[in-house]
Amino acid sequence: MNEISKVEPIESMNKERKLIIAGNWKMNKTVAEALSLVNVLKLDLASVKEVDVVVCPPYTALESVSKAVLDSNIRLGAQNMSEHNFGAYTGEVCAGMLKEFSVRYVILGHSERRQYQKESDALIATKAAAVHAAALKPIVCVGETLEEREGGRMESVLRTQVEGSLAGLTKEQMVETILAYEPVWAIGTGKTASTEQAQEAQAFIRKLLTAKFDEATARKVRIQYGGSVKPSNARELMSQPDVDGALVGGASLEARSFADIIRNAI
Repeated sequence: MNEISKVEPIESMNKERKLIIAGNWKMNKTVAEALSLVNVLKLDLASVKEVDVVVCPPYTALESVSKAVLDSNIRLGAQNMSEHNFGAYTGEVCAGMLKEFSVRYVILGHSERRQYQKESDALIATKAAAVHAAALKPIVCVGETLEEREGGRMESVLRTQVEGSLAGLTKEQMVETILAYEPVWAIGTGKTASTEQAQEAQAFIRKLLTAKFDEATARKVRIQYGGSVKPSNARELMSQPDVDGALVGGASLEARSFADIIRNAI
């Protein structure tokens, strides 16, 4: 076991950081459906102050959802962003386009993009730099497959992804970066990492940040858990010292379940 693994998690760390719960709608919801969902969320979550609430609709719904959440406590995120600033990049969307719709957060390196679009850690790092250059906040996803976990490679995989995907970031930029630990084997499968597994992995990630930057920086970074998060497990997951919120997939597509996740986490 390496030195980082031996370090015990710092107690009560999540008291220092505000929870952030984001809904990743993936390739779901027409504009009409997106508006219906977000309008219900606005009412259900109007009094929530303890959690940063983010919704990440598909690109086609960004403009409409942006107008709908104006003057609410819901913030807007995008599911991906090009590392380039305008130009001949067919099918891509750049920071300037996202900022027109008051986007504040951008998901980068989701396991589905790592798998299907073959995105590398180096590309994700370049995108993260572009997100920061535009004064937006990246949500950088990392996580191991079931084969990697069962093969005892979880820590080596997380180390490679964290170090590679955050390469070149300053301490100041790191504090404005959200990490999302998403064990690939728990995404959309109905399987959820136990609270002990989530805490273990996220404490390890924080120790990697301590080694890469310093403890003061690591203590400020918010680390979400993602992977079959639902109302019934939200409270226990987010009571863990190093779990600072959630990146929610399927359960964010229905207003009641997403709102209940947020309320149960408080």
